[in-house]
Amino acid sequence: MNSPVIQLLVLAGIAIFLIVKLRRTLGTRDGFEKPPASRTDDGFSSRRDFEVIDGGADRDADDDSEELGPTDAALAEMNRIERDFTVSDFLAGARYAYEMIVAAFADGDLEEIKPFLSKEVFQSFEKTVETRSEQGRFVETEFLGFRETKINSAYFCKETREAEISVQFVGEHRTRVVDETGEIIEGDQETISKRTDNWTFARVFGTNDPNWLLVATG
Repeated sequence: MNSPVIQLLVLAGIAIFLIVKLRRTLGTRDGFEKPPASRTDDGFSSRRDFEVIDGGADRDADDDSEELGPTDAALAEMNRIERDFTVSDFLAGARYAYEMIVAAFADGDLEEIKPFLSKEVFQSFEKTVETRSEQGRFVETEFLGFRETKINSAYFCKETREAEISVQFVGEHRTRVVDETGEIIEGDQETISKRTDNWTFARVFGTNDPNWLLVATG
């Protein structure tokens, strides 16, 4: 077997590994592409990179859940059911999902994020987007980066294997609202605001569906 063929097989193997790893982070992400950092003509600049402070340590499945608090015990049980589940991987996926959902919600493009939202959250988002459209208001938002992401709480039901994880996202955004002519109604292209969101994700462990759904926002 010649060298080019060997190199091709090696690269294919690496690509398969990365795809499998990404699917395990927060489930499948068909239709999502990470938006590139860029500068638009209206002055919105590229996102800034911040040091992200993660909250919550990974717990080994052999930890004695009776000695842990409710959140750590729930996370340990999730790892016991699915050994490849880790807090660090989950938070990485949660950050990715947050950016995609925030961007799609601002653009009013909900169809591509629908697989990641519970029915209730989707309907709430849809109603807000419809109201904005009826009022002739359009949101332009730029996510600049995370200051902190941490797990607030976690719940796991051993009988049903249903899991919920509440995550706090602290990030910086630049947002403005414009009308149909592009005139700014609220905000501007210079002011940076810090925003804190508390989102809850849920899924059933031990099934073939790896997707976490966003079931609550706050």
